[in-house]
Amino acid sequence: MSYYQLSENERFQIYSLRKAGHSQNAIAKLLVRHPSTISRELRRNIGFRGYRPGQAHKLAEQRRQQAYKAQKVTNGVRQQIDTLTRKELSPQQTASYLKRHTGVSLHHETIYQLIYLDQANGGDLYKHLRIASKPYRKRYGKYDRRGKIKNRVCIDDRPAVVDRMNRIGD
Repeated sequence: MSYYQLSENERFQIYSLRKAGHSQNAIAKLLVRHPSTISRELRRNIGFRGYRPGQAHKLAEQRRQQAYKAQKVTNGVRQQIDTLTRKELSPQQTASYLKRHTGVSLHHETIYQLIYLDQANGGDLYKHLRIASKPYRKRYGKYDRRGKIKNRVCIDDRPAVVDRMNRIGD
């Protein structure tokens, strides 16, 4: 089931509705939230002076920043990527090898990004790539490099006899 965090505006609404004497269930119905969400919000963010929405929002942001975030690319995985790239394996082959032997499922673009990050930090891992790729470039708004027709005449400047279509080829 998907959910979304309480916004600062909703916290101010909870504060004002509580001051007005509404119950947690009534606040939940007005905000179209589950009553346990309101209960949890009030329980987690009560301070010495009661529930304050600004303080509650800061506490929630701190909890969110300090929460544990699972990372696939650990130091061990980085070392394996380094070793496999130095053995001249492509990032696609490296991703496949890691999935088969360690169970770590990475996209090959992630491996490219790690290699280019190493290059930006002064490393030489990019030299072990099979093909030194050109940097990405935007293709819109550029000069058209296709061939041009010499002595081309605009369709507006064509002779009137062509509009009659009496001849073959008109």
